[in-house]
Amino acid sequence: MQKARSLAYKHIVTDDPRAYPRRPFLAVSAAIFRAGQVLLVKRTRPPVTGVYTLPGGVVEIGETLHEAVVREVMEETSMEVMPIALAGYRNVVIRDADGKVERHFVVLPFAARWIAGEFCPSEELAEGFWMNPREIAGLKATEGLPDIIATAFRLARTGATAAAAP
Repeated sequence: MQKARSLAYKHIVTDDPRAYPRRPFLAVSAAIFRAGQVLLVKRTRPPVTGVYTLPGGVVEIGETLHEAVVREVMEETSMEVMPIALAGYRNVVIRDADGKVERHFVVLPFAARWIAGEFCPSEELAEGFWMNPREIAGLKATEGLPDIIATAFRLARTGATAAAAP
C-alpha cells in the first residue's frame, strides 16, 4: 500500500483571520430585488475591493443560512430582507505570488426580497445602487455575477422557495 503524501503546507499567520485559512470559509450573499431592480454594492476590503458584487459575508457558528443572509444584509446595508431561494454557488480561491491559498470562500448566493429600510453602507461597502438586472454585463463585477443575478431574478419572479429549511 502506498503511503499518502501530505499536501499541507506550513500555515501562514497574519493579522487577518481570513487570510491563509486552514479550510474554506462558508459565506452567503443576497441578490436583493425591489421594484424589479437588484442592489449592487462595491466593497472596500479584499478580496473584492472596488468590484461590484452582492452584499453578504461569512456564516457564523450556529446560524442557519437564512439567518446569515438576513444578518449580513442588515449589517452591511441597514436593510431588512427575506431570503427566497438558493441561486447557485461560487468558489472563490485566491492564491498569492507563491501559489499558496491566500483566501478561500464557498459563497452561497440567495435570491431575496427587500422588506424595509434604505441603503446605508457599512464600513465594508464603498457604495451601492439599484440597477436593472439586464444591465449588469458591462460592469467590473465578481466572477459569475450576471449569471447569479439572472438565476436569482427568475426565482424572485416565480416566487420559488428554498428547498432547505430556513
